Amino acid sequence: MSIRTPPPILVFGWGNPSRGDDALGPLFIDALAGRALPGVECLTDFQLQVEHALDLRDRQRVLFVDASVDAGHPFEVSTVLPARDTSFTTHAVSPQVVLSVFEDLERCPPPPSTLLAIRGEQWALGTEPSPQAMARLAAALDWALAWCTTGPPAPGAG
Repeated sequence: MSIRTPPPILVFGWGNPSRGDDALGPLFIDALAGRALPGVECLTDFQLQVEHALDLRDRQRVLFVDASVDAGHPFEVSTVLPARDTSFTTHAVSPQVVLSVFEDLERCPPPPSTLLAIRGEQWALGTEPSPQAMARLAAALDWALAWCTTGPPAPGAG
């Protein structure tokens, strides 16, 4: 039995596809995965959990993608560092907590990680993502394609 080495880049998006703009993370992952970029693995879930720390093993860098009511227009990019915060529960956690759990488990620093927060404003259950959010999604995808293929652009507003 051989052990599979994961691709060097992980792009992880999360959100609820049934809650309007909260679907931006999963929609982003679907769009990026459709590009079949070499060396890039795309994962999605409804929320981040401590178990996702295991997905960071053997990665060179990680891009976390989520919808955000607080992000600038059309999106914001920031570096993620390990930290315990108020999201540390047995269910949904922040990217910072995922990195912190990775450090605890692996006893080494996590891979360099970036958060891509796409601005959303419509979160009602049973609604579609807004047209404005879909336009922001397209802009975020353009940014991420460069991040995946040529390296991380400088953090800042999109």
